Amino acid sequence: MPETNTVIPLHQVEAQPFDEPRRFKVYTARQLDKIEPLARLDEETRFAMEVVANVLPFRVNEYVIDELIDWDRVPDDPIYQLTFPQKDMLAPEHFERVATAMRGGVKADIKAVVREVREALNPHPAGQLEHNMPEVDGEKIDGIQHKYNETVLFFPSQGQVCHSYCTFCFRWAQFIGDNDLKIAAREAGQLKKYIQAHPEITDVLITGGDPLVMKTRNLRAHIEPLLQLEQVRTIRIGSKALTFWPYRFVSDDDAKDLLDLFDDVRASGKHLALMAHYNHWQELETDIAKEAIRRVRASGAVIRSQGPLLAHINDNADDWARLWQTQVELGIVPYYMFVERDTGARHYFEVPLAKAWTIYRDAMKQVSGIARTARGPGMSSHPGKVEIQGVTEINGEKVFALRFIQGRNHDWVQRPFFAKYNPDATWLNHLEPAFGEDQFFFEKELAELEKQ
Repeated sequence: MPETNTVIPLHQVEAQPFDEPRRFKVYTARQLDKIEPLARLDEETRFAMEVVANVLPFRVNEYVIDELIDWDRVPDDPIYQLTFPQKDMLAPEHFERVATAMRGGVKADIKAVVREVREALNPHPAGQLEHNMPEVDGEKIDGIQHKYNETVLFFPSQGQVCHSYCTFCFRWAQFIGDNDLKIAAREAGQLKKYIQAHPEITDVLITGGDPLVMKTRNLRAHIEPLLQLEQVRTIRIGSKALTFWPYRFVSDDDAKDLLDLFDDVRASGKHLALMAHYNHWQELETDIAKEAIRRVRASGAVIRSQGPLLAHINDNADDWARLWQTQVELGIVPYYMFVERDTGARHYFEVPLAKAWTIYRDAMKQVSGIARTARGPGMSSHPGKVEIQGVTEINGEKVFALRFIQGRNHDWVQRPFFAKYNPDATWLNHLEPAFGEDQFFFEKELAELEKQ
């Protein structure tokens, strides 16, 4: 894909006749040898890809391969890094263990080694299984997470896959076929009952996987009951379909039904937010991507964008500035810049917090106020969403200025606190309190909450 500095505003793009359905063709780890452009890579690189794909989930579709990746820039192309396994995504000792087992060819040995390596990759960070899943009558409810007062997350079982997988995904454990690690609802009616029992809930985030892999009739079955609940004000859908399969909104056989569902939510008086995951401006360059955005916006849904800061993909201010500016011109609201979570291939993608803040600040300086709606860099950590507000010096001590955007206790929200400056820190647990304090202000209460 040739790079261009020209960004065409959505209103200047003529609606295209994309009515002809495009066949959805997907490749998994078993079909790596069927992906034609990979033939130009050397044998060692292809074997390394197979090794990593045995540990971390791999799935990519033909649209991504043909339209989003510039194969002349491989391995440096950001979408290639986003979707195709790289050797260094595994620690050297983990890579060698899996590679040795694969060369031995004994399936039982490969399976055992892969399981051990996966367990070492922190499959469910930030207390997703231990502390975020609610209980009713002492029994945990599958497929629901309730970490913050106002917002409940719902994982419909039909949406626990994606059109393509991101190599950095913090929910990679959802896709490896281990039911003990999967978060998925078995009963559609549980969500409504749970919300009714918790009047503090106003927002529902339908997530996955990607809920938009579902047929519209299945998605409608989950959403329509929520329209009857006065307490629910916002319905969010977390999805990367606008990048990985924009035909979902344009020419799939139930694309119109999906947009009609969005309009039904709007007509009910609820706010519908499509929480679109974007990692690079390259994802916004195709005509079909722009057309999908146009149709979603015409349905009454608001598109908000979020994504993590990632080494090898977008760890520079210019790419973020261009991403945010392009999104604003297309009618998308920049929402979050996250820090890569402490799971999976985090060592490959993570960026020191100090560098992350510098990139965020330098990107913000390049865009106007209307594009400065993206909060960050933020860590979705165990105690809550913590934003790095800057690096400063107080009474001669260099510190990180931090605050909670969300917290397990809502009284923590917007509370500023300070950590000793650590140029190598990449996550909250790498930081120590500043000014000689023994612990951060929230730690004692967090420990008490964990006992409940």
